[in-house]
Amino acid sequence: MTEQKRVTVAITGASGAQYGLRLIECLVKADVKVFVLVSKAAHVVIATETELKMPAQAAALTRYFTERYQAKDGQITVLGKEDWMSPVASGSGAPASMVVCPCSTGALSAIATGASNNLIERAADVVLKERRQLILVPRESPYSAIHLEHMLKLTQMGATIMPASPGFYHNPQSVDDMVNFMVARMLDHLGVEQTMVAKWGSDRH
Repeated sequence: MTEQKRVTVAITGASGAQYGLRLIECLVKADVKVFVLVSKAAHVVIATETELKMPAQAAALTRYFTERYQAKDGQITVLGKEDWMSPVASGSGAPASMVVCPCSTGALSAIATGASNNLIERAADVVLKERRQLILVPRESPYSAIHLEHMLKLTQMGATIMPASPGFYHNPQSVDDMVNFMVARMLDHLGVEQTMVAKWGSDRH
């Protein structure tokens, strides 16, 4: 029996919460089990950038996402920032892939230095130490030398840095189209099939 694919998605306080929320939705549709971590700052950003009214408590937020994305029972699990007994906190139980989307420069710094002061930072540290897949989606402009140094350091550790920089060659007609472009790239890297954005040159086959 094939084990269900599992992915950790962390949403931090950078602008671009729509990317992380759409990624969760797409993973659920692809029958992936998703562990979700939402920072306190992310709650503020989501309330600012969207009309969503998300509960703060992990159990209530699990129910909220499950209903919103019509997930199966147990398919989405929201974890508290200090839930140190959760699977993502240990290499023996953590998913093979983690995406921090969007990734604030503060989270970028903490992950690059192994701070592990909360579960998001610890989960990313676990992925790095276990040589698993870590995708970071920073959203900042411009980048300082500090940000770039952290990105280089994490790339050298094996992480994938995927800035939230949507392309325009697919002729986007809406903000949703631009969000989908980036989420499609994340899904491609995660090995999850997607049909939102055609692969470059696919129309020539």
